[in-house]
Amino acid sequence: MPEEFSAMPFSSTEAHASRESATRPAEVSALRSNVKHGGFSGADKPEYADYSRCVHCGLCLNHCPTYRLWHEEADSPRGRIRQMALVDEGKLTLEESFVEHIDRCLDCRACETACPSGVEYGKLVELARAQIEQNYRRPIGARMARDLVYRRLLPFPRRIAGAARVLRFYQRSGLAAVARGTGLLRLLGLRERERLLPKIDAEFSFDELGRMYPAHTALRARVAFFAGCVAQVTFSELNRATIRVLQANGCEVVVPESQGCCGALAAHAGVREVARELARANIAAFADDNFDAVVTNAAGCGSTLKEYAHLFPADDPHHARAQKFAAKVRDVSELLADLGLVARMRPVPLRATYQDSCHLAHGQKIREAPRALIRAVPGVELVEMPLADQCCGSAGVYNVTQTKASLELLATKMDCARQTKAQAIVTANPGCILQLRAGAAIHGTSQEVLHVVELLDRALATQK
Repeated sequence: MPEEFSAMPFSSTEAHASRESATRPAEVSALRSNVKHGGFSGADKPEYADYSRCVHCGLCLNHCPTYRLWHEEADSPRGRIRQMALVDEGKLTLEESFVEHIDRCLDCRACETACPSGVEYGKLVELARAQIEQNYRRPIGARMARDLVYRRLLPFPRRIAGAARVLRFYQRSGLAAVARGTGLLRLLGLRERERLLPKIDAEFSFDELGRMYPAHTALRARVAFFAGCVAQVTFSELNRATIRVLQANGCEVVVPESQGCCGALAAHAGVREVARELARANIAAFADDNFDAVVTNAAGCGSTLKEYAHLFPADDPHHARAQKFAAKVRDVSELLADLGLVARMRPVPLRATYQDSCHLAHGQKIREAPRALIRAVPGVELVEMPLADQCCGSAGVYNVTQTKASLELLATKMDCARQTKAQAIVTANPGCILQLRAGAAIHGTSQEVLHVVELLDRALATQK
């Protein structure tokens, strides 16, 4: 083990380990009753070859949202990597303090952009969470919630639709107003979380699976559209706009019927058996070799789809299939920028700023493509915001599980957006859109929040 791991100053987790070693044997036994020992185990674990690439230079620190919030070494990328190394060596137990610091990570991967050593931090933190999932017993409420979301809801489109209908009734029947007005949400500690809930669509897009949409110009590409899971009940119109923009720019669009959730949320949470199951299903659903590309409008989905091979060992037959699948995955902005826009567009007088979606900028390394598309719309003035590639605080379900931190990050993001005096914030991920729309309402910026393809759709000359 390199000396840097033992020489670097540290804080809460190592201190906890020291205190534990001084505790009487009976108390140690009680403290450790909910953990397994001997470091990481099984196939889903951070590997020395990966985490030892971190040289602890500290260049990641100012890019890490949680370190910027709290200035705690244990909540920085290199601090979390050190904790992984200590657990792997058996010098630290996989216990509550370790779990807390790993859970508090947004997995935004901004540290990867800053890292001169090429540490794949997103891969490491997901594997650390897999170890927690497999070897740590969370409180019963957390276990039930995670089981409900990751194992019993997201893999099943009909259940997603059913849950969405219940939420839509709550939002449109007056129950939401009653819950807010009576203070019930505040009493239950749900007031802030409720403000971040997505608005459920009047019509879902599940019924559009299995359809083919012809190109509106000379055929330039045949693509398969990845429609997502929750997006089909909260962003149905965004999906339709994506298809329209692709058609207008010479793409024949097929929406495979048997596709499902990409598995990103499960993978980020360490529930890898569910992520693998969903990956296998999607690889099969998009197996048609006649597709030039598999297109997604969700940066978080795209990042996971491009990294499906990480879910399977090299000797698993699905590893090679995942690599072949991933080679075709394109973010919609990436594809359109590569193809070039050919659709006629009308002017859209608008001062806009762009917010980088973390998994597009840091995960997929795509920054210029969405900006190029925005600048291509006649009448749009693009103004860069400060800290454009800092996380808005959405981060999958982070705004639900770590609401206070999420709202602090959102406040910073909205201040940056306000400074631009832009009328609209444009971004490239549904989760970011939900977070930023909540931010515009909470902070009173009166700014519209759009996806890049929604702006392009608005500009199409054929739209009325």
